[in-house]
Amino acid sequence: MEITVGLEPWSEGDFWLLLRKNEPAMTEHLGGPETRAKLEDRHRRYLALSAREPAAGRMFRVVADGESVGSVGFWERVWQDEEVYEAGWGILPEFQGRGLAAEAARALIAHAGVHGTRRHLHAFPAVDHPASAAVCRAAGFVLRGEIQFEYPPGQWHASGDWRAVLGGGDGA
Repeated sequence: MEITVGLEPWSEGDFWLLLRKNEPAMTEHLGGPETRAKLEDRHRRYLALSAREPAAGRMFRVVADGESVGSVGFWERVWQDEEVYEAGWGILPEFQGRGLAAEAARALIAHAGVHGTRRHLHAFPAVDHPASAAVCRAAGFVLRGEIQFEYPPGQWHASGDWRAVLGGGDGA
């Protein structure tokens, strides 16, 4: 049975999702759980991002067959002297392993390709996080190599530099 995955713009009522995604199992590769104050700040940033013009980026709640299962989004950044978008996602543990993150990432690539102004979308999963690398591969990102990436601020780790070409192309 095929699952229908949709993206709903981040809204005021989605804070609960940040609380759920703040569990240790969900933050192991992101520097660990954050304080409630940091989550509230993140929620405000997600709301502000989604209130701006779509080309600046957007955060979404991922919905599968009518049920909220996680989040996905993209935002502006400069990477290696190029203005690009960066992508991030997280699917709640009880929904993982079903291809939902890859489907959401494909939908995000399509959205950014239509509404965005930048040519490339990057994702930077830690090299010791094979599930995120698998999502990148399944969603159509191409691995450009291993890099040192800072996230959260002050914490450097080995990451893959995955890139998707927006508006068509082969990701190279």
